[in-house]
Amino acid sequence: MRFRILTTAGVAAAACWWLAISTAAQAQETYKIRLYPVPSDQKTRPQLAGAATVSATLSGSKLSVNGTFEGLLSPATKAEVRAGVLAGVRGPVVGELMVTKATRGSISGSVDLTPQQVATLKKGGIYIQLYSEKTPEGVLWGWLLK
Repeated sequence: MRFRILTTAGVAAAACWWLAISTAAQAQETYKIRLYPVPSDQKTRPQLAGAATVSATLSGSKLSVNGTFEGLLSPATKAEVRAGVLAGVRGPVVGELMVTKATRGSISGSVDLTPQQVATLKKGGIYIQLYSEKTPEGVLWGWLLK
């Protein structure tokens, strides 16, 4: 009888563990984006070139970002996660990402989002902005969309 109780308890614990793992895996949301040059004025247009491919995963409130870029006319200096009101509308910095200081390389990092920023992300208002030496106001932008 005691063996049966322990076995039943073990099976129940394993089922709870599997359910918790399955629920956590389903809670992740994946976003893939392309970053392209967005000219701010006629003066900066000739210095804008390049592209980037980035994927981001939201797990709870943590947004993890990984990607690559190439074709910049000057070395990258920084990359940021930013929050706009809606897709296409620029906004404030949410967090900094690591970037290769070259004309091609990688973007990576993670930021913890507030509940309001998670809601903004789900509405298409979070974007990645990459800067370079010749474009201190930003060279590549891409909004995180599903």
